[in-house]
Amino acid sequence: MRSIIPDHGKTSQYLALEEQYGAHNYHPLPVVLDRGEGVFVWDVDGKKYYDFLSGYSALNQGHCHPAIVKAFVEQAQRLSLTSRAFYSDQLGEYSRYVTHYFGYDRVLPMNTGVEAVETAIKLCRKWAYEVKGVKAGKAVIIACEGNFHGRTTGVVSFSSDPASTKNFGPFLPGFEVIPYNDLDALENALESANVAGFLVEPIQGEAGVIVPDDGYLSKAKALCKRANVLFIADEIQTGLSRTGRMLACDHEDVRPDILLLGKALGGGMMPVSAVLADDEIMLTLKPGEHGSTYGGNPLACKTAMVALQVLKDEGLSANATAMGELLRSGLNDLGSRHISIVRGKGLLNAIVIEHSDKDAAWRLCLELKENGLLAKPTHGDKIRFAPPLIISKEQLLDCVQIIGKSLSCLD
Repeated sequence: MRSIIPDHGKTSQYLALEEQYGAHNYHPLPVVLDRGEGVFVWDVDGKKYYDFLSGYSALNQGHCHPAIVKAFVEQAQRLSLTSRAFYSDQLGEYSRYVTHYFGYDRVLPMNTGVEAVETAIKLCRKWAYEVKGVKAGKAVIIACEGNFHGRTTGVVSFSSDPASTKNFGPFLPGFEVIPYNDLDALENALESANVAGFLVEPIQGEAGVIVPDDGYLSKAKALCKRANVLFIADEIQTGLSRTGRMLACDHEDVRPDILLLGKALGGGMMPVSAVLADDEIMLTLKPGEHGSTYGGNPLACKTAMVALQVLKDEGLSANATAMGELLRSGLNDLGSRHISIVRGKGLLNAIVIEHSDKDAAWRLCLELKENGLLAKPTHGDKIRFAPPLIISKEQLLDCVQIIGKSLSCLD
């Protein structure tokens, strides 16, 4: 059921416009935002909120970070788009910057996260046929149950979420789906000589912040290496300091064969994604075989370089670690009978709501909104808590108090 439109202020006007003219492919909270700064957003009626979703981790550096806005505006006034038919002065600089930053030979720039995933699928298959020697048309990529890699028809072909698949088929072949956090299942799947890659989220975000066992990623990478299979890490949500390290894979010293980045790479300003790999893999692609009109545009390149620099300059990985520990301990200390699980790493966290009402998590998010904090349920009974990484201790403790106060609505 879509949200009831509040009958007050400017909010109702904007909600009614979207309801009448927009596709109904989202179910947002009934709040209309028109300004953001740091960890805060304001609605059209002037009410202030903590943002505890961060654009699904696209706003790690906070809303309208001044350094990122400055770079964005300066570049937008100079040159925004050339297409890849021509060179620009920014793409080479960005390519050198981002490859050195993450330690890879080459980058393939794209726009949205799902485009990065689609690019990785094509790249992995190309490598399988031209380097590994898999027979034409036989390459298999392993994915995990509960995954969320985007919503294109190709990517939902290996989704286990009925909302992503019902009445959208037929689907793309060439994928095998195994349980997440199950090394035995991975080892069995890798026995086929046709397996080209293993695509995995280091932490499953959309599934409710499912953190795998310690050692899962490093052991999975070792199994892939032994089987001559590419380890593809989707760090679009988990990367860029969100979990307390630059990459979630860094917690286990895992270097993916193909690394996927997005969301916060654009600093909350625009869609920017990247596929990073070494020469043996990346150079299997030849001119004309893949691309994007906007991929690698000068505006994106300049913005992404500054967005990445902010992460290091402001020590956001360390702050995510400290504030994440404080958040989880604070949530546990609430002692609420309505929270059955608190889990996460860094500032990618979630709670699982225990209640007889299947809409309890939604009700709680509405109450949080009334009390000045914005969050959103995922998969019914889970609520993700992922504020911008610039959040301070004082602000975070204030948010814990808001959550504690709001939980009373479920009594």
